[in-house]
Amino acid sequence: MIPHDSLVEALSRFLPEQRWFGAKDQTVTEVLVEKTEVLFGEFPVLIRVEAEVVLQDNSADRYHVLIGLRQPGDPAIFLEGKAEAVLGEFATDLGPAYGYDALRDPELALKLFELIAPDLGQPERVRAVAAEQTNSSMIYDDKYILKVFRRLADPNIDIEVTGALWSIGFHHVAQPLASWNSGESDLAMLQPFLAGGTEGWALALTSLRDHYDTAGDPAEAGGDFAAEAERLGEVTAEMHLALASALGTSKGDVHSWVRLMHEQLDRMNHPEVDFERARKVFDLAAEVETSGPALRIHGDYHLGQVMRTDKGWYVLDFEGEPARTIEERRMPSSPLRDVAGMLRSFQYAAMAAMQVSQDQPIELAESWESRNRQAFLDGYVAIAHPGQILPADLPSLDLLVKAFELDKAIYELGYEMAHRPAWTAIPLAAIERILSQA
Repeated sequence: MIPHDSLVEALSRFLPEQRWFGAKDQTVTEVLVEKTEVLFGEFPVLIRVEAEVVLQDNSADRYHVLIGLRQPGDPAIFLEGKAEAVLGEFATDLGPAYGYDALRDPELALKLFELIAPDLGQPERVRAVAAEQTNSSMIYDDKYILKVFRRLADPNIDIEVTGALWSIGFHHVAQPLASWNSGESDLAMLQPFLAGGTEGWALALTSLRDHYDTAGDPAEAGGDFAAEAERLGEVTAEMHLALASALGTSKGDVHSWVRLMHEQLDRMNHPEVDFERARKVFDLAAEVETSGPALRIHGDYHLGQVMRTDKGWYVLDFEGEPARTIEERRMPSSPLRDVAGMLRSFQYAAMAAMQVSQDQPIELAESWESRNRQAFLDGYVAIAHPGQILPADLPSLDLLVKAFELDKAIYELGYEMAHRPAWTAIPLAAIERILSQA
């Protein structure tokens, strides 16, 4: 349908410009088109492409691109102001055409739903989720959400874990309704849309605005978040117990966990990080004798990955940290990695809200963070008892949480240095606080 060389040239320009492209800090050296499939062969055409992208360090990732084709002169209002969504003009089997990201086209997005879930009826409306990152999500009639995977892994971790949790009765995840596959590649997953739900991050910011307005004890603010934080801790523990039941456990290898922490620290280069003290925190964690088991975890757990509905907390997106390899994201680890991720999220929320509420003393942010950290931990430990999926004693638990939280803050610092330099002060403050308590 599209000449091979023209497609390769267009993808070489198009892919690095997308928000879901995972290697923005590297140069693309080669694009290899592995597969093309024409899903709808008349204008507007829908084509599916799988391509391997080779980077300057000789690593490679596989990407999934849906391309729409329309005839020159055919208006596409949905592309206005979205130059990054256009691939360019092509000489196709049907004649001249211009290509673009097909998920921007409501007509093609509706046809895609019919292809993936023909038994669910044809929706009338579709809209894109604005906050897409590693994937692209479409909402149909405020009833269904379709997550189209952009970076391919076999099998897709989100489908694998969500399906396993639902199958054993952990229903704090949205039920998988349908999936789209090609051979061994998972391409998309359809789930119910949690209408009326509010992201944990948004709830936390609302609580913080109330707290900063009253400028007193966070327990007395109208939007006190502690009860929600405690329940979220309970749901997190229930999730980890379900993951252990559904996907099994293995003996915890604290030395392997600490080795990965050291390796990440060795990749870090920032003048304000005390590397010697950080290594001591990790080495103390390596002395823990009863670390608890290793199990499959969420891997990128924070307030933006949970949603509060009238039925309680739901957990979203089990694909793990996008900067880590698929192998690392699938590797069993301590559930305390997820705990540390959520604890870090409380500080991020407090500091992000402070940037909006000018001239607030840092003590206000710290008091809110401290209250909700403790509430979350209380809820978590009440369900995931020490000696079950946690270390057998509280001192060991504290050492491991501190090490995982420091490791997460170092990861965050690297991310902010690459993508949001103005935000580096947030993980730097956390690193200094953890080190000062060591």
